[in-house]
Order: sequence, then C-alpha cells, then structure tokens
Amino acid sequence: MHTAATPRLTRRGFIGASTAATLAGTAAGTFVLGFPTAATAQGAAPEITAWVVVRPDDSVLIRIARSEMGQGTLTGLAQLVAEELDCDWARVSTEYPTPGQNLARNRVWGNFSTGGSRGVRESHDYVRKGGAAARMMLVQAAAEQWQVPAAECSAAAGVVSHAASGRRLRYGELAAAAARLTAPAEVTLKDPATWKIAGQRLARLDTHEKTNGAQVYGADLKLPGLLSAAIKACPVFGGTVKGYDASALLKRPGVKKVLTIEGRAVAVVADTWWRAKTALDALAIEWNLGEHARASSAAFDEVLKAALAAPEAVVGNSQGNAREALAGAARTLTADYAYPHQNHATMEPMNATARWTAQRCEVWTPTQNGEGALAATAAAAGLPPAQCEVYKIHLGGGFGRRGAVHDWVRQAVLIARELPGTPVKLMWSREEDMAQGQYHPVTRCRLTAGLDAKGELQALHMRIAGQSILAGIFPQNVRDGRDPVVFQGLNNGGGEAAIGYTVPHLLIDHAMRNPHVPPGFWRGVNLNQNAIYLECFLDEVAHATQQDPLALRRKLMDKHPKHRAVLDAVAERVGWGRPAADVGGQKVFRGLAQTHGFGSYVAACAEVSVSAAGELTVHRIVAATDCGHAVNPQQIEAQVEGSFVYGLTAALYGACTVKDGAIEQKNFDTYPMLRLDRMPRVETIVMPSGGFWGGVGEPTIAVAAPAVLNAIFAATGVRIRELPLAAQKLARS
Repeated sequence: MHTAATPRLTRRGFIGASTAATLAGTAAGTFVLGFPTAATAQGAAPEITAWVVVRPDDSVLIRIARSEMGQGTLTGLAQLVAEELDCDWARVSTEYPTPGQNLARNRVWGNFSTGGSRGVRESHDYVRKGGAAARMMLVQAAAEQWQVPAAECSAAAGVVSHAASGRRLRYGELAAAAARLTAPAEVTLKDPATWKIAGQRLARLDTHEKTNGAQVYGADLKLPGLLSAAIKACPVFGGTVKGYDASALLKRPGVKKVLTIEGRAVAVVADTWWRAKTALDALAIEWNLGEHARASSAAFDEVLKAALAAPEAVVGNSQGNAREALAGAARTLTADYAYPHQNHATMEPMNATARWTAQRCEVWTPTQNGEGALAATAAAAGLPPAQCEVYKIHLGGGFGRRGAVHDWVRQAVLIARELPGTPVKLMWSREEDMAQGQYHPVTRCRLTAGLDAKGELQALHMRIAGQSILAGIFPQNVRDGRDPVVFQGLNNGGGEAAIGYTVPHLLIDHAMRNPHVPPGFWRGVNLNQNAIYLECFLDEVAHATQQDPLALRRKLMDKHPKHRAVLDAVAERVGWGRPAADVGGQKVFRGLAQTHGFGSYVAACAEVSVSAAGELTVHRIVAATDCGHAVNPQQIEAQVEGSFVYGLTAALYGACTVKDGAIEQKNFDTYPMLRLDRMPRVETIVMPSGGFWGGVGEPTIAVAAPAVLNAIFAATGVRIRELPLAAQKLARS
C-alpha cells in the first residue's frame, strides 16, 4: 500500500505491525499484511463506494482489485478512480480487497484476474463509475447540508464548493454523511479530453516502498511461529515418488517434518528455509519416472515437422481459396520457422504462506488472480471458500505464471494441513521453478506465399503446428479442436488481435500436437511467435521480390489504417529509406515489425550491427503504441522498455529443452537474462487515437524479436528462423 500523505512504514516497523495485527485480527479474517483491509477500513473511515474510502483528514483510500507485478496497474487504476472522484492526488493511498471479501459482497469489486494486459482495459468502466458515484454522493451530502440543489455545487481537489454562496466543505467533513446516501443509479463519466489526473505522467504509487525496502513480497513475509518448507517434485512431468528414507533428515537441526505431497513431490519443513532446502538436497529420492522418461525436444520436434504437412488442421482465418491460388501461382515461396518452450523465470520464485485449521485456512501469496488462488486454497484445504481467505501481496514478477495455475498455493496448503495452526511458508528453489513451470508453448510454422507474374502477393498459407495452451489448462474452452489463443494477431478483424494485412487468398490453420510439458500463458502468449512468423516471412517476400519491406507492408494495409499508422510512425522516426548512421565504425541496419495484440496496435524498428565475427549489437529500438486511451504515458513508456527486455531476452537466450523427460535448464547460468550492456536504447511513441481501450503490458514484446531478426538479415543476409539467437551463427557466410 502507498500513502502519499501519511508516514511511511519501514520494513522493521512493518514486521512489528503485522505481528500485532496477526495476533489481534486473523481470527476475524480482517488482516492483510498488517495494513487495513476493506473490512477494517469500514470501521475506521466511511466507505463511500466499494472503491473509495474517505478519512476525516481528507486522505482517500482507493481499493484496487487487480494485481500489481511491476506493470503499473495499481497506479493506473487509482488515477482513473481519482479522476472521477476529483480528489487530491497527493492524498491518495491504495489497498487490495481480498477475494474472500469480494465473494462475501457478491463480487462487488468484479474480476481479480490480472493477465492478458487486461488490468485497466477490462475494468476501467466500472472503477471510474465507482469514483464518479462517490463524487456525486459527496456533492449531494454537501448540497443537503447547505439546502441547495446539487446542480449548483461542484467538486475539485477534494473540496465541494457552492459558487453562489462561496461555501466550501472538504471531503473528509462530508464523508460520513455521503456514506449514508444511496449510490446514484446513473453515472456519467468524464470525457478523456478533460482528464486532469488520468492521462498524466504521474509517478507510480509503489516506487517509494520498493526503493526504501518497505515493500514486502511473499518471500519476505514473516508471521509468529513461522516454519519454512522446501519442495522437490519428480523432474519428469507425470512422474511420481517411489520412495525415500527420511530418518537421517529428521535428526538434522531444525527439521520438523518430511512429507510426500500428492504422490509426486517431497517437502521438508524446518525452522528456516535454508535448513529445509539443504535437507531436501541431501535426501535420496527414488522416482517412478513414468511413460515420458525417454521424451526429448528433438523427438517432439520431429512430430511438429510432420504436422506441418498433415492433411487435417483447424482453420483460424480463411479468405478466398488459398490452396487453389497457391497451386496456380506464378511463383511460390516457402519457409519454416520454429519457436521453443520458454520459462517465465520470475525473479521471485513461487511461494505462499499458509495456515490451516479445521475451521479456517488463510494464505498469503503473490498472485495474478486472487479468486483463482482462493479456489485453489479451498480445494486443498477441504473447506468451503467462505472459510478461507487469500491475502494478496505485490508480485516479484508474474508474466502469466502466477495467473491461471496455482500449484504452489495448493502445495503450501497441503503442507500446512499437516501442521494445524502453524503458519508454513513454502518457497520454491530456482531449480524447482525452472523444472516445474508452465511453459510457453512450442510450435513450428510453415508459410507459403503465392505470387503473381508481377511479384505481388496473392495467396498466403500459414500452417501452425504445435502445442495448445487451452488444451493443457482449460480444455473446456477448446471447441471442435480449435484453440482461439493459437491465432493471436492473425484473426480476421475484431478488437483483440487482428491481422494487419489484406491478402486476397489467405489460410491460417493449426495442427494441434501436445507434448507432455505443461503449457502456460507466458507474457505476450502466442502473439510472440505469430508476429515472428508473419513479419519475418513478409520480409522474406519483400526481399525475394526486390520490394522495400515497408512499401510491401503498406500496400497490404489499405484496410488497416491503425496498423499502418503505428508502422508509419516508427518508420518516420528512424528515417526509413535513408541509411542509418554508423556506430563505432560498424554499419547499422534496420528491421521492421508490427502487430495488433491485447487490443493495441504496435510497431517497432530495430537498428543493429553484426561484426565480422558474428557478434550482434542491438543499438536502438523505436516503438509506437496506439492503445486507444493512455492512462499514464510514463508507465506506457516503462512498459514498452520492459517489454523489450523480456522480448529480447527470449529472442537471444530463451529456450527450454527436454532430455530424458525433464527440463535441462536449471538456473540462470543455462537460462540467462538480458544484461544492461546488451540493452538497446528504446524510444517510445505513445499515440492514443481514442475510441477503444488496449493493453500495454504485453503487445510490444511481440515486435521486438521480428524487428531484430529482420535487421539481422539486412545486415548479414542470414535469415534466422529458429530461436534462440545465441544458438545461431550470424556471420555472413
């Protein structure tokens, strides 16, 4: 929680406060990390609407249902509420309501899920209405006190005024009376053109705590009597525990218990995590590796290659008759691309603290979906959701891993059930986090273009072969064999992820092939590889037909003006068509990419050089984003920069491979992250065109890799069709 106008808590002070609050309040289910919750806030200050609490000192508490994991959603949503409330931004603080409270109040805060870049774009309407309704109630309270029509009163910066009489009342003076009023049935929202708080480059509300050490993450949490647990699951997905001898471990200092969890993992509980972890490392576990013990990435890749030519596939987008047009084309071009499994690799490994009794179970955890975590808690606890609670903590990285699947929460609760009444913190080691992920799906793609006698693109067939996320996580959402997530960025229109080109004859289909490696929603999801496949192949078509890559794209974009606008913006900024300036004696080359994903239109131009020895340097990336409405341009710029860190990391290094059924990469030595000296300069063009709400946390990830890959070809003549780049030779042959 951030409070702009009240004293900051230090880490030491926090721990003391949380301990006292735990002892005093958890039985009633009102404790959230030592800070006021929706329940306690109601007793301390009047709740105007579910989103707004106004204290007597005029400070305003705004409740945020979505999760903060570094993307700035907390600040953006607070800006939207504060804008409609017309409060003093300097006096705003925030808190998370709990999913248990949401359940008890008929989901008054709506959806807690934070993924798919939906934090702002899917809740902006109702959170703004929560702020606007509160403002109207405060104005009405003042009007009733002054006995004047509410229409004669106005609100600004936390004060209600009556111009005719010159009277003024602060929000804090009106809050109690406003809280007794009935919320208005009709609420009119402000025109974004009039925004004074939203739309502005305001500093994030969570920065101070993150830099002074006051911010508590799940890994930091301490409770009275806390024990720690480490866990190790069978390294082969689907394998089970065969046996182990824990007698020696139980004699080690601090070790309390050794448990088998769900038949497939072993956990050690001790008085410190290090003692639990080192004891687990010393335990000789015999595994039943199961039917996938001989599985490998190489073997599954052969399955994918065969699927590229399989006669049956599910259609995602079709126009005209692509097969017939390809058969009659004057010339065809074909290329195969591939994208590997990748781990989310959050800096903070999976963790949760659980306390279980026969009457109640509580969990403290970083999660992208508090309601999903509550459901996992209740199922593992053997209790109804009303007897459970989840206290959400800021995430030390999410990227999709902490959203759809809450396996670590389930494990923590199952361990805590074996020690009733004792809080137990389960924290995965980095090695466990790498070995037991929910991985970016592995796919291959064959693209075939049909050209007429003039070299113009008339037909395109994209065959995607590979893994379905929905089949692995939400199989009920796969209808007639079709996983709609597979076709992100390739859809025929729509506001979410539409293809930006018109080709007379188009066929995009998917041959589903699922390995034993569990898939997950990985930041940017399938838009990442789809943008590589399409944008790099169009680059191939341009060069094969001796067309400028920008000119070719623009010809295909007459019916896609928003796609073309962001592409034109980056081309203009870099001076496309003129040679790039040399850097350090190295010639610099450019590559373009654009896509539409998560409701936003994005494009990028990368500038790279490649030395004679094949060493790649990405000097600059210029990015343009049209997200419809820009709630905080500064945060959008930060998200674009962060997206490129993530996207370039994936392109340069990101590949998880399977040998003997298990993931081979164990830590950051074999699954490295992008370092500062490899990070290019990023220039962001924020160009909101209005009329829609797009996301910003994920879309630009997708254009990082194809822009760089196309620039590499321009520099070297080497066409890279498989990632990671670290495994490829870039030197001109």
